[in-house]
Amino acid sequence: MTDKSYYSQLRRSIIGTIVVVSLTPLIVLAALGGYQFHSAYKQKMLAHMEQLVFGHQQSIDAFLSGKLAEIRVLTDVAGFDKVRDDAGLADLLQSLQERHDGVFVDLGLVNAQGTQVAYSGPFRLGRADYAHALWFQETMQREYYISDVFLGLRGLPHFIVAVKHSWQGQEYILRSTIDFVAFNRLVENIRIGETGLAYIVSRGGEFQTKPRRTMSMTPDFLNEVLTPEQDLRTHRFGQSKPHVRLAEDPSTGEDTVYVTASLKNGDWLLVLQQSQDDAFRLFLRARNFALVGVTLSALAIMFMAFVLSKRILNTVVETDQQKEMMNEQVIEAGKLASLGELAAGIAHEINNPVAIMVEEAGWIQDLMEEEDLRGSKDADEVLRALSQIRTQGGRCKEITHKLLSFARKIDPTMKRVHINDLIEEMAALSEQRARFANVHIVTELDGTLPPIEASPSELQQVFLNLINNAIDAMDNHEGGQLKVTSRVENHQAVISVADTGQGIPKANLQKIFDPFFTTKPVGKGTGLGLSICYGIIQKMGGEISVSSVLDVGTTFHIRLPLRRDAEASERE
Repeated sequence: MTDKSYYSQLRRSIIGTIVVVSLTPLIVLAALGGYQFHSAYKQKMLAHMEQLVFGHQQSIDAFLSGKLAEIRVLTDVAGFDKVRDDAGLADLLQSLQERHDGVFVDLGLVNAQGTQVAYSGPFRLGRADYAHALWFQETMQREYYISDVFLGLRGLPHFIVAVKHSWQGQEYILRSTIDFVAFNRLVENIRIGETGLAYIVSRGGEFQTKPRRTMSMTPDFLNEVLTPEQDLRTHRFGQSKPHVRLAEDPSTGEDTVYVTASLKNGDWLLVLQQSQDDAFRLFLRARNFALVGVTLSALAIMFMAFVLSKRILNTVVETDQQKEMMNEQVIEAGKLASLGELAAGIAHEINNPVAIMVEEAGWIQDLMEEEDLRGSKDADEVLRALSQIRTQGGRCKEITHKLLSFARKIDPTMKRVHINDLIEEMAALSEQRARFANVHIVTELDGTLPPIEASPSELQQVFLNLINNAIDAMDNHEGGQLKVTSRVENHQAVISVADTGQGIPKANLQKIFDPFFTTKPVGKGTGLGLSICYGIIQKMGGEISVSSVLDVGTTFHIRLPLRRDAEASERE
């Protein structure tokens, strides 16, 4: 018997093979597909953010350029009389506010010494001194300037748009304050997802707009999200197109996407930032669905591997058991073959002395018939004994002849065979065994049954097999009756072998002719007898069938075709 550890190891090997072979392509395809999808989605998302920042970069630059252009137009078209006093500036400011929805907060005229000589606006800034203000100094050098956001004299965040112009031989600066709230709203419109926010910083890392949440901005961190052209050490952010960089947000510690673009000729930097989890949330959601799908698939594969391995192992165990049974049956068949050869040898050995004994008994009988021995008082008794010796010797010769005929190898040669004679021979050969099993053999043979073309030895094997099986069925059933009949029916020879044994269960009737199927105990049946009979009858063009009722008996029916000429001649 095969060790159980072998089957356990075999099952583990089957499960491992199925799981590895099934999961490896699934994992590889999922990894490659996930990588390709992530790369494509990431590129698409970053390109979208770049395009968004680029559009707002153009809008903000256009906003600043437009406001500067408005002030430059005023300096060109307005006369000195219009801008030198507060009333004239008030008219110009009102016109600007009506056309630009109040973006321009105030207007002021500053002389070359930095003193504001005229002012119109909501604050009290008349005669204010801007000589030391950075925006004033830059404007005097550049002729026009847009300042950074600062608090200034009013204490509120704002930035200045200023233009230098000459009136009556004197240099003046016409400046205007831009509404910080409107400008900040313009930048805040850049928003993506839940964590996306936009802001503007100066070269010094100072916020030019108010972020939606509290943040810290240092030059060192700012350099991390800049391109090589956007370096603080050059004091310029350059004129680069939007640039994407991944870095950690110092405020939250999250991995963040930064998209930057320069503004105001490189003085400002527009920054759009969004956490990577938020930016790639659709990918992460798809990845989670894929992981769930892969996990469920892996569990299904493992479950099927467990089920299939169990089925395969059961098949292997059953095959091994059948193999062991076949080995036992082969050994048993070898024993039977050896026994047949031994029986044939013994039959030959017995046949010779029996023949001599019969001949000698005949010779003694001839001597007793001579005249000088007739008068003996025991002559009649001696003649009776000699006659009995010759009769029993002939019987022994007939038995050994039948034993030799059956033990001889199967001769498939087709001959003209009388079925009734073969049945009588096989019944006589099994008579002694039937007597020991308390079985009475009855034959009802149709005398009009014509001979058929068949192999005598093969038919002998079929009849003997069926008779022996019937005796075995009644051996443990307190004996019974074995009835063998023959008849002609529909141009066929029909032979029936019926017993009064225990019957065959209905579940076994479908398998009764299968090779190696037997209901006998181990060592008492090979399961090949009925299978061989089935093959022999099929080869002859006939049919063999079985009908059985439990506790009533079993009947095997053999139908062999008859030749029309043989049937007609037999009737004649």
